[in-house]
Amino acid sequence: EVQLAESGGGLVQAGGSLRLSCAASEFTLDAYAIGWFRQAAGKEREGVSCITSGGSTFYTDSVKGRFTISRNDAATTVTLQMSSLKLEDTAVYYCALDEVPYGQIEVAASEYNYWGQGTQVTVSS
Repeated sequence: EVQLAESGGGLVQAGGSLRLSCAASEFTLDAYAIGWFRQAAGKEREGVSCITSGGSTFYTDSVKGRFTISRNDAATTVTLQMSSLKLEDTAVYYCALDEVPYGQIEVAASEYNYWGQGTQVTVSS
């Protein structure tokens, strides 16, 4: 079974940057869409970004121009580079994998089959 693990969360001041990474154990990520989601306290899980096997990307409007998703050449890690962080970016961030190979951009959490445990991102003023 695919196991995903996020890393890179933490506490940062508003305007700062963080880099989140998603890695899969004994599995390469090149054939599958990977999504990043976040869930703030008391709110529903929100799709933040996605990258397909072909390199197409999606960003929700609130992070466009500030977040960048990428996959490393070895296809072992998907990274979410977050810049100009705002207080409202505070949430637990999850990466997820869509097990349909060579699929399209998916923004709904229900389309993803495997999830990491999440990493906390806290943006302070």
